[in-house]
Amino acid sequence: MARGHNRSLRRRAPKRKPRSRLLIVCEGKVTEPNYFKAFRHQHRNQLVEVEVLPDGGVPKTLVEHAIDKKKSAERNARRFADPYLRYDEVWCVFDVDEHPNLPEAKQQAAANGLDLAISNPCFELWILLHFQDQRAHEHRGQIQRACRNHIVGFVKEVPFDKLKPHYAEATQRAAALDIWQKQQGREGDNPSTDVYKLTERIIALGKQ
Repeated sequence: MARGHNRSLRRRAPKRKPRSRLLIVCEGKVTEPNYFKAFRHQHRNQLVEVEVLPDGGVPKTLVEHAIDKKKSAERNARRFADPYLRYDEVWCVFDVDEHPNLPEAKQQAAANGLDLAISNPCFELWILLHFQDQRAHEHRGQIQRACRNHIVGFVKEVPFDKLKPHYAEATQRAAALDIWQKQQGREGDNPSTDVYKLTERIIALGKQ
């Protein structure tokens, strides 16, 4: 009996690895968080947490806040011996605009294992790419006006139902734009956006 009991223990399947948790910290208070919450709901990934930086601020402030959140989650995971409390990925979402200390923010994020979804000049570029290519250098206001050519009345609230059918095209355009800027020796220059990298991670993690 004992030998049979031992064999049954050896056959027992190992514990499943916890599904990955992802934290998104946004600079914008309306457009970005509303978009990611809708995207999370569409892909049924409840382990994606979206947070708005409470007091606004520049990218460096955003990165520092995200680092604090990541370290706090890691401390809680160790304290309660619960790996579900840890964030597997932490992303900061912000625009380039004319923010100071941007290189420092990027370096600090890399040193602490954070990912960045940067849009140049603004997040609305990602929305525009759902409907058209964009290769010309434009300012924020011009990008926002171009968005309104496709979405009447668009200001801040993201009309997710109008974006959803065009997601594949937006991803292809953003990736092609990324490659094109790198070929020109202008990686991250205006126009460019890394948002598609984050959305693809949300989809991938939701399939785990």
